Amino acid sequence: MEINKIQFQKGLSMAEFMENYGTEDKCHAALVASRWSAGFVCAKCGGTHHSTFVRKGLHYWQCSMCREQTTANCRTIFHITKLPLTHWFLGMHLLSQSKNSISALELKRHLGVRYKTAWLLKHKLMQVMTVREESRQLDGRVEIDDTYLGGELPGGKSGRDSENKVPFIAAVQTTETGDPLFVCLTKLEFTKDAIVQWAKKSLCASANVISDGLWCFRAVTESGATHERTVTGGVLACVKLEKFRAVNTLLGNLKTTFSGTYHAFDFSKYAQRYLAEFQYRLNRRFDLSVILVRMLRASSVTSPHPEHVIRAG
Repeated sequence: MEINKIQFQKGLSMAEFMENYGTEDKCHAALVASRWSAGFVCAKCGGTHHSTFVRKGLHYWQCSMCREQTTANCRTIFHITKLPLTHWFLGMHLLSQSKNSISALELKRHLGVRYKTAWLLKHKLMQVMTVREESRQLDGRVEIDDTYLGGELPGGKSGRDSENKVPFIAAVQTTETGDPLFVCLTKLEFTKDAIVQWAKKSLCASANVISDGLWCFRAVTESGATHERTVTGGVLACVKLEKFRAVNTLLGNLKTTFSGTYHAFDFSKYAQRYLAEFQYRLNRRFDLSVILVRMLRASSVTSPHPEHVIRAG
């Protein structure tokens, strides 16, 4: 069997990570370079002329025009953090390089922090991924399927009517031969209006959508996309069809990732964040050596999300 070059790529080893980001000074320099790659720009007035100084161990930039003072962390996902940047960078590295993600409990052990701290750090980084993937649009051949997170509650309803199940749509952009390229996972209800809104946001007008016989999928045409509908006769029959190979493989990998990493999480509140984490890594799987650099850039341009906002879901 031929080796999958994407799966067996080098990535960023822990030794290389420590060499590049092993100290607070190295992490701070990387954050500054990522946030102001073309030089300092004041977030308040847009000015570029500035002075710098150090106060209580923190590096400050002061705009010469409006006198606004800021740090590299300010107005980013790292805003007013009490954690060293080395903890944040190690968290980003572990989340981006692991094949099946990493739970907050395991992150706690790696970072040497409380569970609550590890949980919040992970969710803030997942929020970065969520924001980054919000504008994802699929084009060309796209396989879609309806699916659910969660299982039946004891004494509760079964199947799609279970109170513990969260519906979401799985979409995979493929080559003409069915090889997966990019994915889009979105929590939504399976109604015509919801599908129309999703299609206008997540599909290009030139997309060709392949789906099963779920009636609401016909609404994707309102985005300009074409639609091929196949009545499969049930889940088992759908799995056997070659035209749905990419989306079925995706859902199998998603199930393996979640069941192998997480004991449980609140599906109704945080499903979109966990789906976005999986989506973010999968869509950047072609070069794992630079995924940390890309996540750092995304983190530096994502607005602050305090704990109460994160916990609200």
